[in-house]
Amino acid sequence: MTSIFRRALGADFDRLHPELRRRFSVGLHSGETCTGRGVMDRIWQGQAFVRPFLALGGTRNVLVARAGRDVPFTIENVPYVDGYGRETVTFVRTFDFPDRSRRFDATMIYSARRGCVVDYLGTHQHLATDLHPEVAADGSLIIRSGAYRFREGPVDVPVPALLGGDAEVRESFDERSGRFRISVRVTNRRFGPLFGYEGSFTAEYAPVEITGVRPGLRPTREEARV
Repeated sequence: MTSIFRRALGADFDRLHPELRRRFSVGLHSGETCTGRGVMDRIWQGQAFVRPFLALGGTRNVLVARAGRDVPFTIENVPYVDGYGRETVTFVRTFDFPDRSRRFDATMIYSARRGCVVDYLGTHQHLATDLHPEVAADGSLIIRSGAYRFREGPVDVPVPALLGGDAEVRESFDERSGRFRISVRVTNRRFGPLFGYEGSFTAEYAPVEITGVRPGLRPTREEARV
């Protein structure tokens, strides 16, 4: 068994910077958790008319309905077996704004049927998207999202491109500072930029058999459909 991102990248996984290889090796096989702590230099939003949609998504920890600078940041990557027997890794981001903290939750699995990582967004996994990772020439990781799918009860429908967002994540390791650098940008094909953030963090690893999965980290509801 290998990590979900190693399965998705295949032989290209070994081209990642060694620090990124360790971070994206988090899984049941590695037996490690990874907690990143740092600062987002900038968190931004698109035009005013998109903010109500961000606020709606924020009620289920999808995206962040707030802009700011120099915002303390934590990302928790913890592997576990979900209710459907799948290896799952949390990507729970917490942004500590001055008034209160806000979260952007995701849980990821590898789907052999789809041949990629599937990203479930939010507390109830209502939204799912395929992730397409690639390794840049400098050993950094670029992840792009595919089309989104909405799931609730018997409802299983694709999200029209007009309503969805195209996400691009770039993560690298800065040798001089010893920090991971991350940039996230979500855009809509019609309405332009929606949301994003950029900053840096350090990472700590711990045995998952000791730390476990803390309360509140797993989603409230799990979705079987990929």
